[in-house]
Amino acid sequence: MSTTTKVQIDTKTFIRFWLVILGFLTTGFLIWQARSGLLIIGCALFFALAIKPLISRIASIFHGKSKKLPIALAYLIVVGFICAFISIVVPTIISETAKFAKNLPNIVDGATNNLTFIDDIGESLHIPNFREQTIKTIGDFSQNFVKLDNVSSALTNSITAIGSAFATIILTLVLAFFMLTEGPQITKKFWSNFNKSRPARKAEHVITRLSQTISTYVSSAITVALINAGATMITVFIINLIFGLNPGLALPFGLITGVFSLIPMFGSFIGGTLVALLLGFSQVGAGVTFIIYTIIYLQVESNVISPKIQGKGMNLPALAILSAVTIGIYTFGLLGAIISIPIAGCIRVLIEEYNSDLMDDGKINGSDIEKPKKPNAQLVAKS
Repeated sequence: MSTTTKVQIDTKTFIRFWLVILGFLTTGFLIWQARSGLLIIGCALFFALAIKPLISRIASIFHGKSKKLPIALAYLIVVGFICAFISIVVPTIISETAKFAKNLPNIVDGATNNLTFIDDIGESLHIPNFREQTIKTIGDFSQNFVKLDNVSSALTNSITAIGSAFATIILTLVLAFFMLTEGPQITKKFWSNFNKSRPARKAEHVITRLSQTISTYVSSAITVALINAGATMITVFIINLIFGLNPGLALPFGLITGVFSLIPMFGSFIGGTLVALLLGFSQVGAGVTFIIYTIIYLQVESNVISPKIQGKGMNLPALAILSAVTIGIYTFGLLGAIISIPIAGCIRVLIEEYNSDLMDDGKINGSDIEKPKKPNAQLVAKS
């Protein structure tokens, strides 16, 4: 025998239910529409936390005489480094690639001079003088590649994208500056409104741990990157002296490996491979030598340098790091790869704090409270 149950919902409950659903959908839509602005604000916050250790170092030199002077000097150092990197590295990469493209026909001609089977393959395809035509095609390509007109036209076509990226960078830097100058006062005033209640103290503690996690990771990563850059400059200088290349390439190549090493896990290998490729454009032996150096250095960095400097500050397993980097790359590209591990470290902090809250609640509820001891029988008898 089956029974039916009727559920009656009044009009107010029905309206409230759909209003909540509509509110969630509207909030999600607004967040999606504002995703570009929220991303800029997030990048500004990450940049502010990243240069905070540098600001503290500069402030210790001036003994706290001025609050804005250390921030301004830190900005000059960071922006100056970015400008120097672009002005030194980009022209070097373009010139070395153009040099390789210019010499490519001679390289191909020398490599295929005794390979007569290439013409036989061309005859089977009804293409006479296949080797000469291939070399001529490569020569035409290399001449067009090194022409200044092509470079200038490419820059003209992308001037809108460059202007937009420049405006985004300026906006990010300005937001980060105000976060550093006015952020502490706003934060202090915000927490003072809660009269130091237990939830407010807990939230302030968690936010402090999150900022320390990001600052610690960035400062240690920059230290490892500087070591990588210095080692690369010394190695490239020696290799270029041995193979008769330009020793002045040591500085831009060191900057390349240093910047790429900021990318977790794969950055040092990518930077070393790029430098080896650029050296191989001029001298194959130099490129092979640098590849051997890169393999040896990566072992030293992963087993000695990184554990010594970075330690286990993130306290994350390799699977979590690789997953975070993969998600970061496919979500935000190169920027996502750089900020993926600090974000994963922040998630770890949140999980730890949540677990500690559960343990504290258990103690408060009496699970860990020491039970009262039974009265001693002898003392009862005496009384």
